[in-house]
Amino acid sequence: MTPVITLAAFMRSLRLPVFAVVLALPAAQACAQPESFPDYLRTVASHARSQSVSEAAITSVLTGLTPNERVIALDTSQPGSRGAPPPLAPYIAQHVGSSIVARGKSRYTSLASILPQIERRYGVPAPILFAIWGHETNFGSYTGDFDLARSLATLAWEGRRRELFESELIALMKMVDRGVPRSQLKGSWAGAFGYPQFLPSVYLRLAVDGDGDGRADIFSSSADTLASIANYFRDAGWRTGEPWGVRASLPSGFNVNAYATKLSSPSCAAVHARHSQWKPVSQWRALGVAPQGAIGGDVLASLFQPDGPGTPAYLLTGNYRVILQYNCSNYYAMSVGLLADEIAR
Repeated sequence: MTPVITLAAFMRSLRLPVFAVVLALPAAQACAQPESFPDYLRTVASHARSQSVSEAAITSVLTGLTPNERVIALDTSQPGSRGAPPPLAPYIAQHVGSSIVARGKSRYTSLASILPQIERRYGVPAPILFAIWGHETNFGSYTGDFDLARSLATLAWEGRRRELFESELIALMKMVDRGVPRSQLKGSWAGAFGYPQFLPSVYLRLAVDGDGDGRADIFSSSADTLASIANYFRDAGWRTGEPWGVRASLPSGFNVNAYATKLSSPSCAAVHARHSQWKPVSQWRALGVAPQGAIGGDVLASLFQPDGPGTPAYLLTGNYRVILQYNCSNYYAMSVGLLADEIAR
């Protein structure tokens, strides 16, 4: 199972929308690099040539670029740890409201003819795909208008995560070599683009043609977008036939903390630490935990009660962990799962 990176992966510690407004820092911070921007672009061009990127693509992507101080301000303004996480319920109320549910159901109905084929091919339920699409770009209504080449070049030159962003910049050149028009390469300040907000490396590896026209167009094709998200989830290990999780009722006085995990996750540690030990659902039932949805007794699940005693609890499966690979935030993953459930009703 190979990890993939989206814009959300850059913002794992955040609980903000992708296009959250943040305050800009002084422009002088963009001038603190030991290497000039033009010199750095020449280095990138050399690295791209070593990966067989064409001169045409290098020229198309790098010519005329200048540092984008707004991008550096946005990147360096991102908050880190915030201490105790805020309650989940208000976030769910905001992100799984009637408006987005209605839009999701409408899109689901209008695209019903193509969904069975995608579900058969990739094994991922269509409502999950729509929930991701809805959360990432409100079903394509906002995808970002930053020049991707300029954003990625700026972030790579700035240097804090040079290896990551330079590799994405070179992947962007490879997209041009693959036939994606340079003029189409617009997206978020952090380099993600299209309806599902993929990064260039993710596009190259996982974007697929869902409508049979020979192109993987996640900029405007609903079929390509849904198929590409499904391919992402299959690649990340989605288990066909298992739910992402189900609501669960707990017996009076049940102590969730007694089943706290003893494992330490190598990534997303703070997120995973909030989940309980893994047990088969049958064992949770024996402890008095009652699933409120369909789930097999042999399915491994962790118990999650994000807002504490007396509030909603959930049994989460391995498929919930797959959603976390798209954005490692319990707020995001829970809202995706619950939105998918509402769209499917």
